[in-house]
Amino acid sequence: MGIAGTNSKRGGQFALARLMLAAGLALAALPSSAHAQFFNNTPTFDGAPLRPPGDVPSVPPAQGLVAPSAAPGAGPTPPAPNLPAPKGPMLQSLPPSPVQLHAAPAMPSVPAGQGTLAVSARFGRDLPAINGGLHWRVYRTEQNGIPRIVKEDKGPTPTFVLPPGGYVVNVGFGLANVTKAVQVRADTIKDVFEIPAGGLRIEGRVGDAKIPPGQISFDLYKGSQFEPGDKRPIATSVMTGDVVLVPEGTYHIVSNYGDANATVRSDIRVQTGKLTDTTINHRAAIITLKLVNERGGEARADTQWSVLTPGGDVIKESIGAFPRVILAEGDYRVLARNDNKTYEEAFRVVNGVDREVEVIAR
Repeated sequence: MGIAGTNSKRGGQFALARLMLAAGLALAALPSSAHAQFFNNTPTFDGAPLRPPGDVPSVPPAQGLVAPSAAPGAGPTPPAPNLPAPKGPMLQSLPPSPVQLHAAPAMPSVPAGQGTLAVSARFGRDLPAINGGLHWRVYRTEQNGIPRIVKEDKGPTPTFVLPPGGYVVNVGFGLANVTKAVQVRADTIKDVFEIPAGGLRIEGRVGDAKIPPGQISFDLYKGSQFEPGDKRPIATSVMTGDVVLVPEGTYHIVSNYGDANATVRSDIRVQTGKLTDTTINHRAAIITLKLVNERGGEARADTQWSVLTPGGDVIKESIGAFPRVILAEGDYRVLARNDNKTYEEAFRVVNGVDREVEVIAR
């Protein structure tokens, strides 16, 4: 057994090229939604030290699917326009134990006339092996030309027993994946897949205070915010502490603090084999609105609220006695409608100063 293109004839190369193209189309049709789980941001987690910032935590996934749209170089085709962007892969919170890392997998029995393909992955030449978080798929083309998954595994170093013939192997690591064509013969071969990927972990702050995870989320885009091109996100609603695995490169982050206008954009560079921690700094505050008959009085229920810019643009609308809104630093107007009457108040948001804004019903 050997890699496609080695000691093969032109006809075999041609067939494998068609197989790789067909397998790529099949991968693009797979469900692209996956979810990211939290890594703890403190130096230890449940008493176990986390890896240093220079290492990507390589850990087995719980149920995440590879996102074909983020393949580096040759690989599956991107999804059709307007498809929902995937989230990051599901990851366990701790790296695997040393026993898991170094235990040799049991060699499967090989029937007569079949071959074996032993695969593994690493971040690159002379870089560490990837010990988890991998998703392997082996494809073979049916007589009707449609590729079919014949083998699938989520282990770090699986061995596939296959009949002789041409196959396409795809390995996914978070939002990065690599595809190769192989030619299986009645012998054994080992192949190492190089996945140039890194990890990205994000948190938000206002001044020196960390923003709670439930109040902030992040969208991730390929390339710098200042570059032209496709602006569809490759990962949405990433939460504080999530580790998103992406191909090496430049990305920009859209940080959404609350659901009004506290939004910040930042560029970040992700390097192969490294976990990049980044902090997004917001200049904003939490404002609680109250309609009262007098200063310090009881809030009136069933009040409709509109928060406006000084120029009259609507930023946020809500209803209730004590609505809370997170606003970027600046000047605002608020309209309160109650009992067929409208009341107005101007106010200023100061960075990091959470407070109440009372509107007097007079």
